[in-house]
Amino acid sequence: MNLAILIGVFVGGLVIGLPVAVTLGVSSFCYLLAAGIPLVVMPQKMYAGIDVFVLLCIPGFILAGNLMNNGGITERIIRFANGLVGWVRGGLGLTNVAASMLFGGISGTAVADAASIGGVMIPGMKKAGYPADFSAAVTAASSTVGPIIPPSVPMIIVGALSGISVGQMFIAGAIPGILLGVAMLITTYLIATKKKFPRQKWEGFREVGRSFLSAFWALAMSALIIVGMISGLMTPTETAVIACIYAVIVGTVFYRELPLKLIPKILVDSAVSSAAILVLVGFANVFGWILVSEQIPQTIAKAVLAITDNKYMVILLINLLLLFVGMFMETIAALIILFVPLLTLAQGVGIDPLHFATFAVLNLMIGLTTPPVGVCLFVCANIAELPLSTVIKAIMPFLITNIIVLLLVSYVPAIATWLPSVLFG
Repeated sequence: MNLAILIGVFVGGLVIGLPVAVTLGVSSFCYLLAAGIPLVVMPQKMYAGIDVFVLLCIPGFILAGNLMNNGGITERIIRFANGLVGWVRGGLGLTNVAASMLFGGISGTAVADAASIGGVMIPGMKKAGYPADFSAAVTAASSTVGPIIPPSVPMIIVGALSGISVGQMFIAGAIPGILLGVAMLITTYLIATKKKFPRQKWEGFREVGRSFLSAFWALAMSALIIVGMISGLMTPTETAVIACIYAVIVGTVFYRELPLKLIPKILVDSAVSSAAILVLVGFANVFGWILVSEQIPQTIAKAVLAITDNKYMVILLINLLLLFVGMFMETIAALIILFVPLLTLAQGVGIDPLHFATFAVLNLMIGLTTPPVGVCLFVCANIAELPLSTVIKAIMPFLITNIIVLLLVSYVPAIATWLPSVLFG
């Protein structure tokens, strides 16, 4: 009965449109009341959920991304990407994807990518003669690359939950992220060729060189993050702090587009974004503790193993579950609630934890572009001034492409595990 109250309140909250964090908190509170458990457990478990050193990466990387974005990074990255691929048929669409791949190595969040890149590219593509629905769809789809290519906020959460090295998680996401980006570049080109989208004039290698030099300090931030962790000189948290200092220096000294008077506002905005994530982490930890106390992870594992203990069938079932959950639940909440139970199941059939973590995060990233709770869909539809249904129809080819990449990463472990094994030994 107590578990029924928990699930009933949780589902009811989602149905009436409450924020996921509030829904998790209210359903957990109702369960504790019904079960007669002292309510002091709630703040204790919330604090335990966020009292994890590696979670300090989250405000650090969010702040670094906001500082760089306000310091002129977006326009420079788009210019460089445009110089590389803008001359091909559907060049602005290809530029959109390429810019997201480059920007993803800085922001670590898909929504930041969709808002920043989309705010520039969607109006620009519409002005150049691209359909508004395609412009929004390619922006939303490519934004999912951000949390796969390091740094990645969801991977930080996974590291905090499971004890898997965040540094190894970041490196494990590099090849899948590039694979995802290349697949979307191919999809964009095929659609552009079929529909005869416009192409831009080739500006020459001189423009490529100039745009690269202009974007150099922005791109170097990704190298700083990766090298810092691979070398072992910095922990992920220390890397995030160094990235913030680097972003201030680049924005104020090199690009000179980050006014010092704007920094307090950026700090406040970053704090608000970080607080929203950490509150969600805290409430989700209470919810997850309740599920563990009710032995839900063991029940899920037994139910799946009762159907099959074949490793490849288990991977398929996990993917189907995560794709379904990703359609309705925010990514971080889904990770906190489901990751540990599913990791237990995955390890039970011999799946490498690092491999599982990589395809689980990739799976839920795809959920950001699936209705009805695809946050990136809402962001891009709003920028394009289109109804959500129109963008959903246009994004379908990209969803199919992304799912194909997901299956590749799921069934070829080396795509995720080879690079970490080489770099970390």
